[in-house]
Amino acid sequence: MADDKHNAQAYWQANLRLIIISLVIWTVVSYGFGILLRPMLAGIEVGGTDLGFWFAQQGSILTYIVLIFFYAWRMNKLDKEYGVDEE
Repeated sequence: MADDKHNAQAYWQANLRLIIISLVIWTVVSYGFGILLRPMLAGIEVGGTDLGFWFAQQGSILTYIVLIFFYAWRMNKLDKEYGVDEE
């Protein structure tokens, strides 16, 4: 019983760690690159516009989509590792 509780707690901690890392990456890309670091990225051109504008418009959305797929892939691995997978 104690081992199950420890296993559940470790699974939850791994899940929270993954969520926090994903949110930090998304925040850095959308807020950091798109707003705070935009003046520094203004000289770099991507697709006819500066890199800061690109991160603010498309980069944060694309990063969010990539993070969704990364989270799903990583959670499937965690589920298998902790024995809570659906298969």
